Amino acid sequence: MIAGVTYYLSQHPSIVAFRWSHTQSWGSTWSFLVTSIAFYLIVSVMTHLFLCLLFRRGKPVSLGPIPALHSLMMSVVSAIIFAGILLSTAAEIKETRWFWRRTKTPFQWLLCFPLGTRPSGRVFFWSYIFYLSRFLHMFRTIFSIFKTRKLTFFHLFNNSILTIMSFIWLEFSQSFQVLAILFTTLVYSAVYGYRFWTAIGLRSACFPFVLNCQIVLLSCNLVCHIGVLTLHFMKGGCNGIGAWVLNSVLNGVILLLFLKFYVQSRRKKIGRNGEIGKDKDL
Repeated sequence: MIAGVTYYLSQHPSIVAFRWSHTQSWGSTWSFLVTSIAFYLIVSVMTHLFLCLLFRRGKPVSLGPIPALHSLMMSVVSAIIFAGILLSTAAEIKETRWFWRRTKTPFQWLLCFPLGTRPSGRVFFWSYIFYLSRFLHMFRTIFSIFKTRKLTFFHLFNNSILTIMSFIWLEFSQSFQVLAILFTTLVYSAVYGYRFWTAIGLRSACFPFVLNCQIVLLSCNLVCHIGVLTLHFMKGGCNGIGAWVLNSVLNGVILLLFLKFYVQSRRKKIGRNGEIGKDKDL
């Protein structure tokens, strides 16, 4: 069974022979990326306006079991990508280590691809699958609009930027993407699994589980970005460093927006607790 899973996740001919190409890979052109993100933004805004016209402001609109099924699907998809890229990374290191072992350790290879790395092979196949999965994540925004009747800039910006970054990883064979996908899919499998757990009526955690997972993910990404920068200057350069710089800037913007959202949420929570305390004193 283990051998079968390993074969289908890392040794299958379509995985081994994968090559990122504008003519062979679906969704691999810049025009597709721009068009799809524009479509996502337009649909999100139009859905919000449509609900505002049809229903009373602030009233949630139920979608039945669809959000729960989406969470279950995304948890499974994320777990498969995690397992696939983990097995593929192990196989890729084993087969290509002869080329870079004198200058890098396996962990350094994960952070810093050798100069001249092409977007082909096992690792980039799962990077491509991760890129495609970003479009499935966008449905979460629509579900949030129906549930909360709010359309936040952070949701739109975060989903759009993460899709752009996953495209850039492939387009420029950017370093660090393996660890980024491993961390992200591991966290997503847990977060979406938790959302499915609570959506079917089971007990939720006694702490903000999703928020803590997001903090862990952002912290890991920040540490890895520092590692990439260090290796770039100490080991003679990392592949796709220009794309990495853009990636770092976009990650920094997301981090600032997340911290702003986190601080605002904490202030609202403290304010509500203060009001409850005053009511009790009265």
